[in-house]
Amino acid sequence: MASREELRLLREARAGNPESQLMLGKLYLFGSKGLPKSVTTALHWLGRAASQGSLPAKRLIGEHIPYDVIRSQPDRRQIEGWYRDALKDGVPRAGLVVAQMLLADTPVSAERRHEIVKLLESAAHQKIGEAQWLLAELASQHEAYAEMDDKTAYWVTQAAESGVPDARSALIEYSWNQQDYKTFLQYALPIAEEVLEAEERQGRHELDAQSVKLLLRCGIALANTDGAIETVQNLWETAAVHRNAEAAYQLGLWFAKMDENGVRVQKGATSTSFKKAVKWLRQAGDQGSPKAWYALALIYQKAEFSQRSMADSLDYLETAGNLGHPKAQYELGMHAWRCRRDSETNDIQAIYWLQKALGNGRTEAEQMLEKISDSAQPVPWAVYGMEHMTPDIIASHPFLAARIELASVFGLSRPEALLLDIHQANQGHCLLVDIRSVYRHSRRRLILIRTSRQRQVLVRITQLFDKVDCGLKGPEGNYRQRQYRLKTLFPDMPKE
Repeated sequence: MASREELRLLREARAGNPESQLMLGKLYLFGSKGLPKSVTTALHWLGRAASQGSLPAKRLIGEHIPYDVIRSQPDRRQIEGWYRDALKDGVPRAGLVVAQMLLADTPVSAERRHEIVKLLESAAHQKIGEAQWLLAELASQHEAYAEMDDKTAYWVTQAAESGVPDARSALIEYSWNQQDYKTFLQYALPIAEEVLEAEERQGRHELDAQSVKLLLRCGIALANTDGAIETVQNLWETAAVHRNAEAAYQLGLWFAKMDENGVRVQKGATSTSFKKAVKWLRQAGDQGSPKAWYALALIYQKAEFSQRSMADSLDYLETAGNLGHPKAQYELGMHAWRCRRDSETNDIQAIYWLQKALGNGRTEAEQMLEKISDSAQPVPWAVYGMEHMTPDIIASHPFLAARIELASVFGLSRPEALLLDIHQANQGHCLLVDIRSVYRHSRRRLILIRTSRQRQVLVRITQLFDKVDCGLKGPEGNYRQRQYRLKTLFPDMPKE
């Protein structure tokens, strides 16, 4: 309840007394026993005093009334004048609000922009964090601050040191992207420690995704700067408990004391524990992490692991490969090729995995693919056949026409084209050419499917032969009949 003195000020202020308006505005600005703190009400009374030329009222407005409060006020030009007068009288924060008002007026001319920067720099040099952050925003061309030039980085750092939360977040993200772990930990670790303390006080509770990611990154940064082992584990375990797959993966490597390639490293838990490593890696794997399954495959190969099992290792390797892990795919391809004598179809599996690995960036798979498979090369007889193919031939002999087209696209010899079992040949990722059962002088070979045209032709021809017996007892007849038909339709076809 307002006191007698405050009621007196209110009457005098309403009567137009600038001194009373100033005093009343001050009371509302900071609050009193009888009057509540209200910045908007303070602006009303201070503004009435300022309208009558009260410089102290203008100073109070410039120092304490932020832009958010005055942005919706109708008389913007008069209010801007109060802030400019406050700025002239030595209130640097007023310059920040003037700059914000000028920025709100679009479009901003080059001359106006120069004035804005000058106002902000003046406020920024007085350690006003909002001005420093606004300067960083003006200087940056990258909204997420993933990249910064020197000028942007300088003002972001200054704003972060002044306690601007957005600037601190931007600097944390930028330093992480730059792998500047020292700067990252300077700003991120205190936040992470607060999260851990809250977790310890309140027991397990749901953390937001941003906090969990911060714990993970702080653990990685500490591990890369020889931070305390206990702190690293605590950060990762808290993040992993909140279902962060990367944290669980890092913990797995940490307890196994190995890197992502299975090589032993010095950094890690106090003592190696494959049991704990397997626990966390399985959690990460169950959450869809291919590299966790690959790490499990490496652990199950280790002689020092009591549960060593090459069969389990291969299962984990296949899981990683199916989830798109390039190195796992390459190793699966090499394993299938080394074991090709165990099963004739292992070379098909080898090509399948090596093609997957190549598609995911394992360039060494290309050399191996060239070694174990063939690439389609033009063959004169099939090229001639396609050049002299007529609609009448296609209509009357569709199977022969399809075989010639297949030969032209995949570079098949004449016996291969005429005798190939189309159903067996289409392996999806390669063409299996194996006519040894009906043509003894041939060899089994695999031709890579590299182009969309090859795939389209193969799919179309496979559909044409659907439910058709491609064998010698089928509608195409035996090998001699097929040869005769080819020679009759194309008498001048060149020999191979």
